[in-house]
Amino acid sequence: MARLRDVVIDCHHPASLARFWAEVLDGYTIAPYDEEELARLRALGIDDPEDDPSVLLEPAPGVRPRFFFQQVPEAKSVKNRMHIDLSADDVTLEVDRLTGLGARLIERYDEHVLLADPEGNEFCVML
Repeated sequence: MARLRDVVIDCHHPASLARFWAEVLDGYTIAPYDEEELARLRALGIDDPEDDPSVLLEPAPGVRPRFFFQQVPEAKSVKNRMHIDLSADDVTLEVDRLTGLGARLIERYDEHVLLADPEGNEFCVML
């Protein structure tokens, strides 16, 4: 039986989008850049983790899934075929917080709010 391991998000700039989602999601942090990871980047000709073409967002122990942001050359051009749903005790306050972080409000529905992250990937917030 398969288990969910990662949610992979294609993007233009993985480091900044990973930072956004680390602020959005409770209990998630960007995987540390230890010497082994920095050596991997240098082997690719990358001196600054800000230019890392693949950034991992790790959950707290016992939480799944991980989020993996990978750089792709093309820009997002159509609606996502799959998106993330988030829950919040106070949807209005959470939407205000998320738009303050850089999310864009797309539409309010009766039971949820549709937003987009800074690169245009849609997600919802609901009770």
